Amino acid sequence: MSEHLLERQENGVVWLTLNRPERLNALTDGMLDGLLAAMQRLSEDRETGCIVLSGAGRGFSAGGDVKGMAEGSHQDDTLEGRMQSLRRRMEVSRVIHEMPKPVIAMIRGPAAGASLSVALACDMRIASETALITTGFAQVALSGDFGGSWFLTRLVGPAKAKELYMTAARLGAEEALALGILNRVVADDVLEAETTKLAESLAAGPRITLAYMKQTLNGAVTASLSETLDMEARNHSRSGLTEDHLEAAKAFVEKRKPVFVGR
Repeated sequence: MSEHLLERQENGVVWLTLNRPERLNALTDGMLDGLLAAMQRLSEDRETGCIVLSGAGRGFSAGGDVKGMAEGSHQDDTLEGRMQSLRRRMEVSRVIHEMPKPVIAMIRGPAAGASLSVALACDMRIASETALITTGFAQVALSGDFGGSWFLTRLVGPAKAKELYMTAARLGAEEALALGILNRVVADDVLEAETTKLAESLAAGPRITLAYMKQTLNGAVTASLSETLDMEARNHSRSGLTEDHLEAAKAFVEKRKPVFVGR
Protein backbone atom coordinates (compact mmCIF):
# COMPACT_ATOMS: atom_id res chain seq x y z
CA MET A 1 0.00 0.00 0.00
CA SER A 2 1.37 3.44 -0.98
CA GLU A 3 2.19 6.08 1.63
CA HIS A 4 -0.49 8.15 -0.10
CA LEU A 5 -3.16 5.50 0.47
CA LEU A 6 -3.38 4.06 3.97
CA GLU A 7 -5.26 0.89 4.95
CA ARG A 8 -6.30 -0.48 8.31
CA GLN A 9 -8.79 -3.12 9.36
CA GLU A 10 -10.76 -3.31 12.59
CA ASN A 11 -13.91 -5.25 13.55
CA GLY A 12 -14.58 -6.32 9.98
CA VAL A 13 -14.26 -2.75 8.64
CA VAL A 14 -11.45 -1.72 6.30
CA TRP A 15 -10.56 1.97 6.33
CA LEU A 16 -8.92 3.32 3.17
CA THR A 17 -7.54 6.82 3.65
CA LEU A 18 -6.34 9.16 0.92
CA ASN A 19 -3.14 10.52 2.43
CA ARG A 20 -1.78 13.71 0.88
CA PRO A 21 -3.12 16.16 3.47
CA GLU A 22 -0.64 18.88 2.46
CA ARG A 23 -2.32 18.91 -0.99
CA LEU A 24 -5.88 18.34 0.27
CA ASN A 25 -5.46 14.71 -0.84
CA ALA A 26 -5.36 15.64 -4.52
CA LEU A 27 -5.45 12.42 -6.51
CA THR A 28 -2.37 11.09 -8.27
CA ASP A 29 -2.23 8.25 -10.78
CA GLY A 30 -0.48 6.15 -8.13
CA MET A 31 -3.22 6.79 -5.56
CA LEU A 32 -5.91 5.83 -8.07
CA ASP A 33 -4.04 2.68 -9.12
CA GLY A 34 -3.68 1.72 -5.45
CA LEU A 35 -7.33 2.45 -4.72
CA LEU A 36 -8.49 0.32 -7.65
CA ALA A 37 -6.24 -2.57 -6.60
CA ALA A 38 -7.42 -2.33 -2.98
CA MET A 39 -11.10 -2.29 -3.93
CA GLN A 40 -10.67 -5.27 -6.25
CA ARG A 41 -8.89 -7.23 -3.51
CA LEU A 42 -11.33 -6.29 -0.73
CA SER A 43 -14.28 -7.16 -2.95
CA GLU A 44 -13.32 -10.82 -2.54
CA ASP A 45 -11.90 -10.69 1.00
CA ARG A 46 -14.00 -12.82 3.38
CA GLU A 47 -12.72 -10.91 6.42
CA THR A 48 -14.03 -7.59 5.11
CA GLY A 49 -17.63 -6.72 5.89
CA CYS A 50 -17.62 -3.02 5.08
CA ILE A 51 -15.23 -0.45 3.60
CA VAL A 52 -14.87 3.21 4.58
CA LEU A 53 -13.16 5.66 2.20
CA SER A 54 -11.88 8.84 3.83
CA GLY A 55 -9.29 11.59 3.49
CA ALA A 56 -6.51 12.55 5.86
CA GLY A 57 -6.48 15.99 7.45
CA ARG A 58 -9.04 18.70 6.82
CA GLY A 59 -10.46 17.49 3.51
CA PHE A 60 -11.76 14.40 1.76
CA SER A 61 -10.04 15.27 -1.51
CA ALA A 62 -9.65 18.27 -3.78
CA GLY A 63 -10.00 15.95 -6.79
CA GLY A 64 -7.48 15.67 -9.60
CA ASP A 65 -3.99 17.09 -9.20
CA VAL A 66 -4.51 20.41 -11.01
CA LYS A 67 -0.92 21.48 -10.37
CA GLY A 68 0.25 18.43 -12.32
CA MET A 69 -2.20 19.29 -15.08
CA ALA A 70 -0.83 22.84 -15.26
CA GLU A 71 2.67 21.47 -15.65
CA GLY A 72 1.48 19.61 -18.76
CA SER A 73 2.71 16.23 -17.58
CA HIS A 74 0.48 14.50 -20.16
CA GLN A 75 1.05 16.97 -22.95
CA ASP A 76 2.84 14.55 -25.27
CA ASP A 77 0.47 11.64 -24.79
CA THR A 78 -1.67 10.52 -27.70
CA LEU A 79 -5.42 10.93 -27.35
CA GLU A 80 -5.87 7.17 -27.47
CA GLY A 81 -3.23 6.63 -24.78
CA ARG A 82 -4.80 9.22 -22.49
CA MET A 83 -8.25 7.71 -22.95
CA GLN A 84 -7.07 4.18 -22.18
CA SER A 85 -5.12 5.25 -19.09
CA LEU A 86 -8.03 7.26 -17.71
CA ARG A 87 -10.61 4.59 -18.48
CA ARG A 88 -8.56 1.94 -16.71
CA ARG A 89 -8.35 4.01 -13.52
CA MET A 90 -12.03 4.93 -13.74
CA GLU A 91 -12.83 1.26 -13.14
CA VAL A 92 -12.54 2.04 -9.42
CA SER A 93 -16.01 3.64 -9.51
CA ARG A 94 -17.55 0.59 -11.17
CA VAL A 95 -15.84 -1.79 -8.75
CA ILE A 96 -17.08 0.20 -5.74
CA HIS A 97 -20.61 0.36 -7.14
CA GLU A 98 -20.81 -3.34 -8.04
CA MET A 99 -18.75 -5.00 -5.28
CA PRO A 100 -20.76 -7.19 -2.87
CA LYS A 101 -19.78 -5.09 0.17
CA PRO A 102 -21.20 -1.86 1.57
CA VAL A 103 -18.86 1.08 0.93
CA ILE A 104 -19.17 4.33 2.90
CA ALA A 105 -17.53 7.64 2.00
CA MET A 106 -16.68 9.67 5.11
CA ILE A 107 -16.44 13.30 4.02
CA ARG A 108 -14.83 16.11 5.94
CA GLY A 109 -14.13 19.38 4.16
CA PRO A 110 -13.87 19.53 0.36
CA ALA A 111 -14.94 16.67 -1.92
CA ALA A 112 -14.41 17.87 -5.47
CA GLY A 113 -14.08 16.66 -9.02
CA ALA A 114 -12.97 13.06 -9.49
CA SER A 115 -12.93 12.45 -5.74
CA LEU A 116 -16.59 13.50 -5.52
CA SER A 117 -17.35 11.09 -8.37
CA VAL A 118 -15.69 8.26 -6.42
CA ALA A 119 -17.61 9.26 -3.27
CA LEU A 120 -20.85 9.18 -5.28
CA ALA A 121 -19.99 5.62 -6.36
CA CYS A 122 -20.06 4.58 -2.70
CA ASP A 123 -23.27 3.22 -1.22
CA MET A 124 -23.55 5.90 1.46
CA ARG A 125 -21.96 9.24 2.27
CA ILE A 126 -21.63 10.53 5.81
CA ALA A 127 -20.28 14.05 6.14
CA SER A 128 -19.35 16.52 8.81
CA GLU A 129 -20.86 19.99 8.87
CA THR A 130 -17.58 21.24 7.32
CA ALA A 131 -18.18 19.32 4.08
CA LEU A 132 -18.00 21.26 0.82
CA ILE A 133 -19.31 19.48 -2.27
CA THR A 134 -18.51 20.57 -5.82
CA THR A 135 -18.13 18.90 -9.18
CA GLY A 136 -15.48 21.52 -9.96
CA PHE A 137 -14.84 20.28 -13.50
CA ALA A 138 -16.03 23.42 -15.30
CA GLN A 139 -13.48 25.49 -13.37
CA VAL A 140 -10.63 23.55 -14.97
CA ALA A 141 -12.35 23.18 -18.37
CA LEU A 142 -12.85 19.43 -18.10
CA SER A 143 -16.13 17.63 -18.75
CA GLY A 144 -16.00 15.12 -15.89
CA ASP A 145 -14.85 11.58 -15.16
CA PHE A 146 -15.06 8.61 -12.77
CA GLY A 147 -18.79 8.17 -13.31
CA GLY A 148 -19.93 11.30 -11.53
CA SER A 149 -22.34 12.20 -14.32
CA TRP A 150 -24.01 8.77 -14.02
CA PHE A 151 -24.27 8.76 -10.24
CA LEU A 152 -25.23 12.41 -9.75
CA THR A 153 -27.96 12.27 -12.42
CA ARG A 154 -29.54 9.36 -10.58
CA LEU A 155 -29.29 11.07 -7.20
CA VAL A 156 -30.59 14.54 -8.05
CA GLY A 157 -32.12 14.25 -11.54
CA PRO A 158 -30.75 15.41 -14.89
CA ALA A 159 -31.62 19.11 -14.61
CA LYS A 160 -29.94 19.59 -11.24
CA ALA A 161 -26.97 17.44 -12.26
CA LYS A 162 -26.44 19.66 -15.34
CA GLU A 163 -26.57 22.75 -13.15
CA LEU A 164 -24.04 21.33 -10.67
CA TYR A 165 -21.69 20.30 -13.48
CA MET A 166 -21.95 23.39 -15.68
CA THR A 167 -21.76 25.97 -12.88
CA ALA A 168 -19.40 24.05 -10.55
CA ALA A 169 -21.62 25.28 -7.72
CA ARG A 170 -20.25 24.77 -4.20
CA LEU A 171 -22.70 23.09 -1.82
CA GLY A 172 -22.49 23.14 1.94
CA ALA A 173 -23.27 20.01 3.90
CA GLU A 174 -26.90 20.82 4.64
CA GLU A 175 -27.69 21.75 1.04
CA ALA A 176 -26.05 18.56 -0.23
CA LEU A 177 -28.05 16.58 2.35
CA ALA A 178 -31.31 18.20 1.21
CA LEU A 179 -30.54 17.24 -2.40
CA GLY A 180 -29.90 13.62 -1.44
CA ILE A 181 -26.19 13.73 -2.27
CA LEU A 182 -25.33 13.02 1.37
CA ASN A 183 -27.03 10.46 3.61
CA ARG A 184 -26.14 12.06 6.94
CA VAL A 185 -24.51 15.20 8.29
CA VAL A 186 -23.04 15.14 11.79
CA ALA A 187 -20.90 17.39 13.95
CA ASP A 188 -17.25 17.34 12.92
CA ASP A 189 -16.03 16.01 16.26
CA VAL A 190 -18.23 12.90 16.04
CA LEU A 191 -17.84 12.18 12.31
CA GLU A 192 -15.45 9.26 12.73
CA ALA A 193 -17.38 7.81 15.68
CA GLU A 194 -20.69 7.93 13.80
CA THR A 195 -19.13 6.45 10.67
CA THR A 196 -17.50 3.68 12.73
CA LYS A 197 -20.83 2.87 14.36
CA LEU A 198 -22.58 2.49 11.01
CA ALA A 199 -19.70 0.62 9.34
CA GLU A 200 -19.32 -1.89 12.18
CA SER A 201 -23.08 -2.44 12.23
CA LEU A 202 -23.01 -3.28 8.51
CA ALA A 203 -19.92 -5.47 8.91
CA ALA A 204 -21.68 -7.43 11.66
CA GLY A 205 -24.82 -7.85 9.54
CA PRO A 206 -25.90 -10.70 7.24
CA ARG A 207 -23.20 -10.21 4.61
CA ILE A 208 -24.61 -12.47 1.90
CA THR A 209 -28.02 -10.84 2.23
CA LEU A 210 -26.49 -7.35 2.09
CA ALA A 211 -24.66 -8.31 -1.11
CA TYR A 212 -27.92 -9.50 -2.70
CA MET A 213 -29.66 -6.37 -1.44
CA LYS A 214 -27.05 -4.11 -3.03
CA GLN A 215 -27.28 -6.04 -6.30
CA THR A 216 -31.06 -5.69 -6.40
CA LEU A 217 -31.10 -1.99 -5.52
CA ASN A 218 -28.40 -1.22 -8.09
CA GLY A 219 -30.34 -3.10 -10.75
CA ALA A 220 -33.60 -1.38 -9.86
CA VAL A 221 -32.18 1.96 -11.00
CA THR A 222 -32.37 1.00 -14.67
CA ALA A 223 -34.47 -2.20 -14.74
CA SER A 224 -38.16 -2.42 -15.55
CA LEU A 225 -40.63 -3.35 -12.82
CA SER A 226 -40.90 -6.87 -14.22
CA GLU A 227 -37.10 -7.26 -14.27
CA THR A 228 -36.88 -5.91 -10.72
CA LEU A 229 -39.52 -8.37 -9.51
CA ASP A 230 -37.48 -11.17 -11.08
CA MET A 231 -34.33 -9.97 -9.28
CA GLU A 232 -36.19 -9.68 -5.99
CA ALA A 233 -37.64 -13.18 -6.30
CA ARG A 234 -34.22 -14.64 -7.13
CA ASN A 235 -32.19 -12.82 -4.47
CA HIS A 236 -34.84 -13.03 -1.75
CA SER A 237 -35.06 -16.80 -2.25
CA ARG A 238 -31.28 -17.14 -2.24
CA SER A 239 -30.91 -15.17 0.98
CA GLY A 240 -33.64 -17.29 2.52
CA LEU A 241 -31.36 -20.33 2.19
CA THR A 242 -28.52 -18.80 4.24
CA GLU A 243 -27.59 -19.73 7.79
CA ASP A 244 -27.96 -16.07 8.69
CA HIS A 245 -31.64 -16.08 7.71
CA LEU A 246 -32.32 -19.10 9.90
CA GLU A 247 -30.43 -17.49 12.79
CA ALA A 248 -32.39 -14.23 12.37
CA ALA A 249 -35.72 -16.08 12.38
CA LYS A 250 -34.74 -17.97 15.55
CA ALA A 251 -33.53 -14.79 17.22
CA PHE A 252 -36.81 -13.04 16.38
CA VAL A 253 -38.83 -15.82 18.02
CA GLU A 254 -36.48 -15.94 21.02
CA LYS A 255 -36.52 -12.13 21.36
CA ARG A 256 -32.74 -11.75 21.15
CA LYS A 257 -30.24 -10.10 18.85
CA PRO A 258 -29.10 -12.38 16.00
CA VAL A 259 -25.46 -13.32 15.61
CA PHE A 260 -24.59 -13.44 11.91
CA VAL A 261 -21.73 -15.50 10.50
CA GLY A 262 -21.85 -14.52 6.82
CA ARG A 263 -23.09 -17.85 5.53
